[in-house]
Amino acid sequence: MIVCAIRGGPDSQATIAQALALTRQTDLPLHFLCVVNVDFLSSIGRDPDPALLERMRQMGESVLSAAQALANAKGIEVAEAVVRCGNVEDEIAGLCRERSADYLVLGQPQVGAGEDVFTEASLRQFIERLEARAGVQVVLPDGDLKQGNGGVCLEQDDGKNGHISLSQPA
Repeated sequence: MIVCAIRGGPDSQATIAQALALTRQTDLPLHFLCVVNVDFLSSIGRDPDPALLERMRQMGESVLSAAQALANAKGIEVAEAVVRCGNVEDEIAGLCRERSADYLVLGQPQVGAGEDVFTEASLRQFIERLEARAGVQVVLPDGDLKQGNGGVCLEQDDGKNGHISLSQPA
C-alpha cells in the first residue's frame, strides 16, 4: 500500500505525480493523506478553536479532492483520502502503521533556513524517524530517495511513458 502525504498547492504536484507513477509500477492501492498541523497553535499558547479546526479540515478535504481528481484523470483509483488533525509526523506514521503501508511518498519541502522549511539534516532525520516508526520506505518526488533504514531507488525511464523501475539501493 502507498501513502502519499500532501499539503496542497503547486509544490504538491510533483509529490502526487510520484505517487501515481509508483502506483502504476507496483499496482499497490494508493491512499492520500493531508495533515492539518495544529502544533503551531500550542506554540503560541492557544487551544485549537473548533471553528478554525473545521475550516482547516475543509481546506484539507479540498486538497485531497483535487488530488483524487488528478489520479482519476490518469486512470488511477484512490483507495482512501484522509484528513487528520494533529502533529504531522505522528499522523503520517500512524496512518502508515494502521494501513500497513509499504511506501510513503512525501513532498520535498524547501530546504533552507526559516520556520516552515527543512535543513538537509532535519529532512533526513524526519525521514529516518518516519521509516523507523512506520516501517515504510520513503520516496521523494522525481524518484529521489532520502535513505534512512532502507528504501528503494526509483529510476525514471526515458520520460515517454511515465514508468519507473524499482531497485534496492547499493
